[in-house]
Amino acid sequence: MAVLAVLAGLAVLAAFAGLHWYVWRRLVRDTTAGPGLARRAGTVLFVVAPLLMFAALVAERAGAPFLLQRVLAWPGFLWLALALYLLLAVLVGELARPLLRRWAERTPSGDPAPEAPMSEAPAPAESAPAPSRRLFVSRVVGGAAAAAAVGTVGYGTYGVLRGPRVKRVTVPLAKLPRAAHGFRIAVVSDIHLGPILGRGFTRRVVDTINATQPDLIAVVGDLVDGSVEDLGPAAAPLAGLRARHGAYFVTGNHEYFSGAEQWVDHVRELGLRPLRNARAELPWFDLAGVDDVAGEGEGKGPDFARALGDRDRSRASVLLAHQPVVIHDAVEHGVDLQLSGHTHGGQLWPGNLVADLANPTLAGLERYGDTQLYVTRGAGAWGPPVRVGAPSDITVVELASRQA
Repeated sequence: MAVLAVLAGLAVLAAFAGLHWYVWRRLVRDTTAGPGLARRAGTVLFVVAPLLMFAALVAERAGAPFLLQRVLAWPGFLWLALALYLLLAVLVGELARPLLRRWAERTPSGDPAPEAPMSEAPAPAESAPAPSRRLFVSRVVGGAAAAAAVGTVGYGTYGVLRGPRVKRVTVPLAKLPRAAHGFRIAVVSDIHLGPILGRGFTRRVVDTINATQPDLIAVVGDLVDGSVEDLGPAAAPLAGLRARHGAYFVTGNHEYFSGAEQWVDHVRELGLRPLRNARAELPWFDLAGVDDVAGEGEGKGPDFARALGDRDRSRASVLLAHQPVVIHDAVEHGVDLQLSGHTHGGQLWPGNLVADLANPTLAGLERYGDTQLYVTRGAGAWGPPVRVGAPSDITVVELASRQA
C-alpha cells in the first residue's frame, strides 16, 4: 500500500508539473521573442509560485509557526486559484488560436519587400505565418487568458473578503406548532478562520448575523483552520453573537484537524453551546447536534442514537450536522430538518461538479423522504480566499408552521 501511495503521489506531481509547463509555454515562452528579462521573470514565477503553494499547504497541515503560515498563505493559496484559471483560460484560448492565425496570415505585415532582380529566381512562397505574426497571435491569446484569469481570481477574492451576504429561506415543518411560526435560525458554516481570514472577518460575520435579529444561531462546523493558541484572538468576536434562544455549535471536519476538544471548550467560553451528540429541547421543537464524521478516527463521530434515540417523535426536530452525507441517518431517526454546510457550493468552479458527486446536496434545500436538508455554501473559504460561481452566504432559515 505504501508503494502504491508513493506511486500515486509521484503521478500527481508529474501531472501537476506537466500542466504548469504547458501554461508556462503558452504564456511565457510563446509570448516572448527570446531568452530575455521577460522570459526569465515569467519562468521564475512559474517555478517559485508552485513551491510557495505546496509550502503553504504543508505549513498549515503540519502546524508550522503561525507567522510562517501567514507569510506563505497569501501567495501560495492565491496561486492555487490563479493556476486553475490560467489553465482553463489557456485551454479556451486554444480554440481561438487557429482563427487568429488565419487572420494574421491574411493581414499585411508592413511595407512590401523590394522586387528581386529579373535574373534571380522568385523566393518560394511562405507556407506558415511569419515569426512576428505567430508572436502576435500568442501574445493576444496569452494576454487575454492572463487577464481573464487574474480578473476572475480578483473578483472571487473580493467576494470572500467583503464578507458573506444574507440568504433567506422559508421551510415549512408539519409538526411545528403555530406558536413557532416564523422562528428564525441564522445558519453559518465554514468560516475557516486561519492564516488569511482573521479577527476582522469574524467581526463582519458576527455583525451580519446580528443584523438579521435571529431567534437562534447555528454554527455548523469548520469554524477554524488552526489551534486555539493561534486563532483564539480571531475567534473572540463570536462572543458578541446575539439571539433570543442562544447560539449553538457542532464540529466540522476541520475542527478535527485543529484540536476539536480545545475548540469545543473555547467556543463554550465564548458563549456558544456545543451540541456533541446531544439535543436541546426548546419549547416548540427539539434542536439536536452530532459530531462530524471526521471524529470517527478519534472515536468521537456522530452518534444519532444518543442525540435522537429517546426523543418524542411527535415533536418537530432540527438537526445540526456539518456534512450533508449523514442525511440518511437523519431520515432513519425521523428528523424534520437537517442544517449542514461543508460543500462550499464547490467554491471554485468547476469544483462544484466534483463536490456535487461527493454530496447528496451541493447547496440549497432538498427533501429526502419526510426529512428536509438545507446546505449553506458557507461564510468563508478554505485554501484560496476565492469563490467563483459559489458566493458565500449566511442563511436565515425561517420555520413555518402548517397550522398557521
